[in-house]
Amino acid sequence: MIRRINADQRERGAKQMSSGTVCVQCAVAVDAAYTYLVPDGLSLSAGDIVVVPLGPRKVLGCVWNEDPGEVSASKLRAVEGLVDVPPLRKNLMDFVDWVSRYTLSERGMVLKMVLRSSDVLAAEKPVTGVSWAGLVPERMTPGRERVMEKLGEQAVWPKSALADVAGVSAAVVDGLVSAGVLEKVDLNLRPVIEQPDADHAINDLSEAQRAAADKLAETVRDQSFAVTLLDGVTGSGKTEVYFEAIAETLKAGKQALVLLPEIALTQDLLQRFARRFGAAPGEWHSGVSGRARARVWQGVARGEVQVVCGARSALFLPFADLGMIVVDEEHDPAFKQEDRATYHARDMAVKRGHIGGFPVILSSATPSVESRANADAGRYGRISLPERFGGAAMPDIDLLDMRQDAPESGRFLAPRLVEAISKACEAGQQSLVFLNRRGYAPLTLCRRCGFRFECPNCTAWLVEHRFRNKLLCHHCGFEKPVPPACPSCEAPDSLVACGPGVERIAEELVDRFPDQRIAVLSSDLVPGVKAMRTLLAEIARGHADIVIGTQLVAKGHNFPLMSVVGVVDADVALQNADPRAAERTFQILSQVVGRAGRAGNAAHAYIQTYVPENPVLQAIAAGDREAFYERELDVRRKAGMPPFGRLAALIVSARERDLANQYARALKHAAPGADHVDVLGPAEAPIAMIRGRYRVRLLAHSTRAFDLSDWVRQWLSRAPKPTGGLRVQVDIDPVSFL
Repeated sequence: MIRRINADQRERGAKQMSSGTVCVQCAVAVDAAYTYLVPDGLSLSAGDIVVVPLGPRKVLGCVWNEDPGEVSASKLRAVEGLVDVPPLRKNLMDFVDWVSRYTLSERGMVLKMVLRSSDVLAAEKPVTGVSWAGLVPERMTPGRERVMEKLGEQAVWPKSALADVAGVSAAVVDGLVSAGVLEKVDLNLRPVIEQPDADHAINDLSEAQRAAADKLAETVRDQSFAVTLLDGVTGSGKTEVYFEAIAETLKAGKQALVLLPEIALTQDLLQRFARRFGAAPGEWHSGVSGRARARVWQGVARGEVQVVCGARSALFLPFADLGMIVVDEEHDPAFKQEDRATYHARDMAVKRGHIGGFPVILSSATPSVESRANADAGRYGRISLPERFGGAAMPDIDLLDMRQDAPESGRFLAPRLVEAISKACEAGQQSLVFLNRRGYAPLTLCRRCGFRFECPNCTAWLVEHRFRNKLLCHHCGFEKPVPPACPSCEAPDSLVACGPGVERIAEELVDRFPDQRIAVLSSDLVPGVKAMRTLLAEIARGHADIVIGTQLVAKGHNFPLMSVVGVVDADVALQNADPRAAERTFQILSQVVGRAGRAGNAAHAYIQTYVPENPVLQAIAAGDREAFYERELDVRRKAGMPPFGRLAALIVSARERDLANQYARALKHAAPGADHVDVLGPAEAPIAMIRGRYRVRLLAHSTRAFDLSDWVRQWLSRAPKPTGGLRVQVDIDPVSFL
């Protein structure tokens, strides 16, 4: 609800209140706060959410704690209104300032992630329900009888819902209200989210889990900033451990936030939370409806919602009294946002904890190299859970050398993997085949003339999706039907799919195991969050024998019957020049292998590779996590790469290649001289064109202690202003190098 100021009040304010001014940071792509007049009858303080005129439109903003200075009232416009929500806390405003400075994002764009939209801030529309008043209708009709029957099943109903389930018109319900049989109830009085109970159902923890939980609870009781890396193998019960830290936070009367990389897909965790605390947490992600998001936003701001599980954007919710943040699967690259304001939610969570003075827990079975280095250096605490809960063993892992254990012609699964899947099916167990490649085939070409299908907007091949009979670009979304003949030489039936995607693996498995239930987990094949959650629940209940999936299957899901895991094309991620290739491969393969044997059943994993001697694969096969981290940290240390150095990427893009290259060279020439930083490039990006824009990259590399953000800010201030459709995107601490 917005307290509007009428025209007379604004005019009086402009004439009489030249000293009554405030600075307002608008939630748009601007970096500075603007000065506005405060009209008569309106009192404003730092943190208040307001509506202000900006050019021809009205926008949301926040009264910022800055001195408006001396400005003539005749040059100022007045605040339009005050939004009836709690003001932003100072620590959140400080966090917005810091994120803006560190990432070089406009402060208004960071604030926009807090305010979201006017729909989130709008007052909730009144919703009226009905309940039985204790009287019996004098005249009982079949329709009224059905209404009374439904009231026996549920005490309070929204009027329209009651009419619908009883199969009557709204007039029947209104008639019962008029007769005094039913009474109206304000449904807005119901809590936004049921309150969790810290002592509802305490989990039976193992000795190791209890020790870990006690350490985390101690950090909560200290009520000060600390970062703890909860480092436990898959199936070790990390979630149950940090639940106890959440319980301690609730006992202290504070709020908790759990960040998850794929919150829309982690229904199992939400159900476990409800069992532990007797109520579900608030959810915050793209799959939540706008009205539900508004209730969570306002409930968080008023302190009514105590725990939120959300995607990375939940980090910017206006908590009334945030007391702890958990970043689950902290290694996951999905925590990096690469459009608009560019930030890494894990690193920003640590900073929010530092500003707010509360603990942060980073949880993972395969910690990021940065977090592991911080733990080794003593900057973070580290709690280790090296064994699975309940004595379950980790899967045995075999590397299948595809040079010696090659599939049959036209097939992609090694004979030993096929045999293991067959035995699992016979035993009533489940199998998982992982390939991180959507569609049917990554490349389609003409066997006669060699023509290849390329995206017209990107430097990328079109991926065949045979189930949909489409050729798609996974970068810009361009699609076209698969033609019956080659567009170049017009030869009919000459198109051939090269390489496998999950659809092609599914085709092979259906052919090999026609009597088994096969499910494909891929974002383009399952429409929407609800359908994906339903499919995951069905798999967990054993309603699929063989599961084929992309990286979605590596997101912490618990499949109790999973006993065999097969990895196809394990070498793909190792073959590019990404500095994080080894880390990414180790993490995703370890997570996928960890889906098997979690319920204590014997399990086996088979990794198909052409380079079984690769140190990363050797470490995975041996179950030697320490060998991987020691080697990777040593490589990074010698190269001065993160976490022992810092990187900032500047991506220049334009509609014309020459324009992008020309500006990138001028940009490099403008770089300030500094002893602790080198500028690499400009060079064409690995994906040189996306959505019709040519891309050129520069990479700044500095020592760890160097203030790279401030140096890049100086660099941009010295550079020529981009014109002619040029864009410069800054990515501090890049995760992707494409």
